Amino acid sequence: MDLRQLIQFSAADGRIWMGGRRMVLLHLSALGSLRRELLLSFGREQSRRVLMRAGHASGRRDAVLARQVRGEAALLEMFLVGPQLHMLQGAVQVTPERFDVDIERGHFDGVFRWDHSWEVETHIRDFGPQTEPVCWMLLGYASGYTSEFFGRPILFKETECSACGAPSCRIVGKAAAAWPEAEAMAGDYEPDSMLIRLEDLQSQIESLRSTLEASDDLGPLVGKSNAFDSALALLRKAAATQVTVLLTGETGVGKERFARALHAMSPRKDKPFVAINCAALPAELIESELFGAEKGAYTGASAPRVGRFERADGGTLMLDELGELPLSAQAKLLRVLQLGELDRLGGTQSRKINVRVVAATNVDLEVAVASGRFRRDLLYRLNVYPIRVPPLRERSDDIEPLAMHLLQRFAALHSKQVAGFSDRALDAMRRHAWPGNVRELENLIERGVILVSDGEPIDVDALFPGLPDTGALTVTAVGTLEPPSVAASDSLFDEVSRRGLTLDAMEQLLIKEAVARSGGNLAAAARALGLTRPQLSYRVQRLRSGDVPQP
Repeated sequence: MDLRQLIQFSAADGRIWMGGRRMVLLHLSALGSLRRELLLSFGREQSRRVLMRAGHASGRRDAVLARQVRGEAALLEMFLVGPQLHMLQGAVQVTPERFDVDIERGHFDGVFRWDHSWEVETHIRDFGPQTEPVCWMLLGYASGYTSEFFGRPILFKETECSACGAPSCRIVGKAAAAWPEAEAMAGDYEPDSMLIRLEDLQSQIESLRSTLEASDDLGPLVGKSNAFDSALALLRKAAATQVTVLLTGETGVGKERFARALHAMSPRKDKPFVAINCAALPAELIESELFGAEKGAYTGASAPRVGRFERADGGTLMLDELGELPLSAQAKLLRVLQLGELDRLGGTQSRKINVRVVAATNVDLEVAVASGRFRRDLLYRLNVYPIRVPPLRERSDDIEPLAMHLLQRFAALHSKQVAGFSDRALDAMRRHAWPGNVRELENLIERGVILVSDGEPIDVDALFPGLPDTGALTVTAVGTLEPPSVAASDSLFDEVSRRGLTLDAMEQLLIKEAVARSGGNLAAAARALGLTRPQLSYRVQRLRSGDVPQP
């Protein structure tokens, strides 16, 4: 494969991609200035190690790409992807001089000549001729690439350098165990003592911060966007009080996580947290499930039944999908909230309870009141402290940290080693509309973890299999990316014609797909289609009644 095909330029939005990873073209003088500032600020030794570690990280990522683009090639041809990428990136010209490998014995002996090293050029320009090699980032790249490629520590040493007067630079690589000074060489890739101290201080800060963070048994709530911070600030203020909280928001935004975090931050944290989905139980059972029942209260009640309120006594009860609660149960709920006591179904004696209620709904309760499906007095009682949990599309800054948090969780759950996300995958997630919110993100990340091979990053195809690229770019030629053109619309028309679809039939296909992807949430499906909810509801009713042709 010609590695030049991996490079794609997007004139439309100014981005450059190489093998699905975003790249940046940078003036060598600017990179040299940064290198010079490091040396003047931190000294030669600290700067050398920092640059070696940066190169090491870059090399490890390119090793993953090498196996992707030439996974079926001979060993040497596959390995040379790294040196060729280094040349393609403008870093250095690489010429292999010796490549002796025995994978079974763990033996590696390689010698490579370097010409036109960017580090030599910039270092001599700033500091003049040297007595010691200066290709630190390039050397780190070689060690990182080779170690990741063969799955074992392999270290390189620069034995000749053009900065010291040699005609070319030359590096020698061996398995770590073959170097007498292996410990010192490997130490170049360990964090510096100053950095270790800073990391220790950072860990202490994070530990202190975690005691103040909203969290539950799945860990802290993850987010840094303004919309998320606003909701979290309201949650923290309510935690120390006994106020009844009403959580609103679309399906999948994480209302139960917020409720559990509220409980964990409250004085009730050592008492039970009990959750019930009011839409998941038949209307005839919901009252006994919530308030309990005495023996003989209904057919089959052979023993007294303790309801969810009594189970949550002293703690927190979450009523999810509250808008689906039957009117008869709403009246009893209002009495419990006002008086702090309940009557079991079929009972004659009131029971005192001490429960903090957190209600959650994805429907507009004002609309439900207007239609007669919800009691206005109950709404007033619940709406003392409303918190709107924002949808994921309003939390674009949270998508990447949420994705990384979920990646760590699912990688541990499925015992996988995953090298993060490709830049293409991150870009696709930022562009996605997320009609299913955080729940949809969870499902995609778990699927990606399962599909990806060990040691590789999750790419866009693993997150959105079978779907067109979520970006606004299409490849039109080698090394070129452009926005969709008339040709794209032509191909769509050809596909519609090939399948024999009418305009009505295509509309119904789009509606069915949007509703399915949103988990049946018509409001989310309407947003994805650019419609209002009533407009979509009307079209769905037409589809169900058979007033339009079926696709």
